[in-house]
Amino acid sequence: MSAPEQAGPDQPSTEPHPVSQHPAAPADDPPRDLPDLVGRLVRRHASAVAAIDKGPGGGDLPVTRGELWLRIRTLAAELAAAGIGRGDCVAVWLPNWTDALVWQFAVAARGAHVIGINTRYNVDEVAHVLRRARPAVVALAHDFHGLDLLTRLRAAVAAVDAPAPAVAVVPGPGRPGVADPAASDVGGGAWTPRPVDTAVPQLEPSDPAELAVAFTTSGSTGMPKLAAHRGAGVLAHALADAAAIGIAEGDAVLCALPLSGVFGYNTAMAALAAGAVCVLEPVFEAAAVLDDIATHGVTHVVGGDDLLLRLHGAWSARPRDLSTWRWCGVADFQGRSRELAAWSRDAFGTSTSGVYGSSELFALTAFWPHDEPEPGRWVGGGRVVHAGIEVRVADPVTAEVLAPGQEGELQFRGPNVVDAYLGDPDAATRAFTADGWFHSGDLGVLVDDGAFAYVCRMGDALRLRGFLVDPAEIEFRLAAHPGVHTAKVVGIEGTDGGTRAIAFVVAEPAADPGPDELREWCAAALARFKVPDAVHVVPEMPTTSGTNGAKIRAATLREWARERRGAAEPG
Repeated sequence: MSAPEQAGPDQPSTEPHPVSQHPAAPADDPPRDLPDLVGRLVRRHASAVAAIDKGPGGGDLPVTRGELWLRIRTLAAELAAAGIGRGDCVAVWLPNWTDALVWQFAVAARGAHVIGINTRYNVDEVAHVLRRARPAVVALAHDFHGLDLLTRLRAAVAAVDAPAPAVAVVPGPGRPGVADPAASDVGGGAWTPRPVDTAVPQLEPSDPAELAVAFTTSGSTGMPKLAAHRGAGVLAHALADAAAIGIAEGDAVLCALPLSGVFGYNTAMAALAAGAVCVLEPVFEAAAVLDDIATHGVTHVVGGDDLLLRLHGAWSARPRDLSTWRWCGVADFQGRSRELAAWSRDAFGTSTSGVYGSSELFALTAFWPHDEPEPGRWVGGGRVVHAGIEVRVADPVTAEVLAPGQEGELQFRGPNVVDAYLGDPDAATRAFTADGWFHSGDLGVLVDDGAFAYVCRMGDALRLRGFLVDPAEIEFRLAAHPGVHTAKVVGIEGTDGGTRAIAFVVAEPAADPGPDELREWCAAALARFKVPDAVHVVPEMPTTSGTNGAKIRAATLREWARERRGAAEPG
């Protein structure tokens, strides 16, 4: 993927919605620590709505800033009484409820840190988190969406050689209290957080240098690492994201991605930093989410193209007025970002930017500003959100730092970079260069100081006939065929030792594109060496549902390609 085209004086923006050009974060009344991010909002306007929960029947339950702050203070006092303090870990196994936000801020007030657990995690994944993070408490959602999280937790605790955590049973917004919390005891005791107490004292200042939150990495090379960040980094990034995106007081931000994942978490933190309303979606049902965007006048959406694809499908089935939707930050997981960006622009005047981030670098670390022309603005990468984040590109083999325009590994330095790996202190040594830059494992191109274009994961790049090729270039061409819904290209070793590009596509409903037809389609627009050696039409892609979106499992496709190797060799 080439670096995006730069704006010229004869290329004025034509977008109807104004979007920020990455200004500096506001300095007035800065929060003293992470909990005070909410405290600052209360001092400005305590009765303003901070978030909207979903009640048991799906109804909206607005939560004011003052209510959120009182819940944080009450829980912090309870955690203090339970002995939770500096350096402790608390696992938060909750959906997108305001309870998840309350636990984050209350835990940070105690100098402790949170590790989020996705409600889809299986027993082995939960056991891994328990083994690495060793949480003193697990905040567990009670009776959520028919999921038996308690049984999974019991099995995970039994599989781990570590002290059993206490369980705080959280009933969720608008739901009755838990009659018998002791039934949720997995060996460390169990309790239900007490009701809001208006008599609790104000919070004492906490130390923003302590770890505040950890995220699970993608786990593409095994079980995930737990990348932890300090409170100061979370706070600075939230303020910078809010300013760079252009979120304003009273805006509404869709919080549909799980708060346990870095993209959902950073989106919600940016919304709170700006004084916007977090429209929380504990369950993603596309039609209902579209209704919420229209009802609450959502202005900002962040998600993968898989999420947007589902919104597009629901809107096509029943259009709504989404004209308040000003900005969309999209991560390209399935190669559909460009067409979805064009849809939202044409239908609602939405300005879409490709974004960049990870569990170790924070999400929304970079995205393209509004004055970047299309379609360059729609690709991954962008301009870093504040000057404290440094980025460079280095040769993956020689480690030589490369000049702008040359492709290599993206490396980062700054307060957004991972501060520790829970349960794996040696991981930090492997993750950094000798001079202190973080290895992202991503290929990219530096456009200018602080701006870069993401190409692909280093392991996904294809060496075809001696040329380094981004598989997305081939995927974009395949996806442009009218009969193709989704395309993914992987590389396998051929009989001559060279790499063979193998494409997998899912056809559009009622379409039946043939492999030869699709290869000819590629040959009409791509260099000969980029034309896939074989194209396989499959009913569906193998995917994995992570905290940030559904990603196609390239490793599975490579296995399928090897099984069909006979069709992958040139004749």
